[in-house]
Amino acid sequence: MNSSVCTLFEKHFHHGLAGLSNSLYQNGFRGDIFVGYRGNLPEWSKNAKLNTELEWPGATTLTVLDDLKLHFLPVETEYHLTNYKPDFMIRLFNGPAKNADSLSYFDPDIVIKCKWTFFEKWMSYGVALVHEIIATDMPTTHPIRKMWEEIIAKAGFKITHQLHAYINGGYCGVDKNHKEYLQVWKKIMDVGIEHYNLAPDKFMPTDRTDPFFATDQDAMNMAAMCCNSPISEFGPEGMDFIHGGWTMSHAVGSPKPWKKKFIPSALKGYAPTLQDSAYWKYVDGPIQSFSAGYRKRKKLSILTASLISRIYQKK
Repeated sequence: MNSSVCTLFEKHFHHGLAGLSNSLYQNGFRGDIFVGYRGNLPEWSKNAKLNTELEWPGATTLTVLDDLKLHFLPVETEYHLTNYKPDFMIRLFNGPAKNADSLSYFDPDIVIKCKWTFFEKWMSYGVALVHEIIATDMPTTHPIRKMWEEIIAKAGFKITHQLHAYINGGYCGVDKNHKEYLQVWKKIMDVGIEHYNLAPDKFMPTDRTDPFFATDQDAMNMAAMCCNSPISEFGPEGMDFIHGGWTMSHAVGSPKPWKKKFIPSALKGYAPTLQDSAYWKYVDGPIQSFSAGYRKRKKLSILTASLISRIYQKK
């Protein structure tokens, strides 16, 4: 299968991009990673070369290894990058990734933990999605879901899937035969902007009484309810939100693993998380966004913090 991966980043999230890319490669991914970005590219990508063959102005390509390429695509949008996901994936499928059999979007604070071939198999069953840790039981009669049904109707769609859980927006795996899902996702975002005061340049500007509280993530959930494509759902362990996960690890919240000071946090009663450990497992290559000495010190600090946390934990 000719699989491609994509993500969006800006500022210090290039460290997350490096971790994501390393985890993909170390778990068997080979191919193209399409990276939408705003601002400056990181120092570790300085050898990227202008690529006029890609259907994207200003695109550059970093050949990390013969079988791993990162394509940096400058993004010109006023949208918060999280709200640009469906537009980005559609544009990729219609352009630089037009020959891909599948396209997986990962937030740049995710690393994968299992064989890449599992993701390819997963996407063959339907649009691959993962439950959020909150609202794992979100019945069809939930008031927010009933609000979503009204929006779905306004967008011109009908309910096709009776879902019972809330989906996290950090990952979406789409087989080329299921690209329709992305069009539905984008249409619902457009309806939100036009009729429901969705501010595309902001993320979560309101509260949970708003049907677009989590902006693109809520639209993603609505798309899963009304797309014609099959979907395949994984529980919250799919992102290490609870123990028992083995597919990927999603470092939601702040500070991110590459920003966190582990020993001071442990002394305050906060142990390193599953996501912290997973990220630092994948920093050694083939992309290195930190020096060898810094990586060694951070790994040692995680071990020290873990030992401290066995003795002292915040209640």
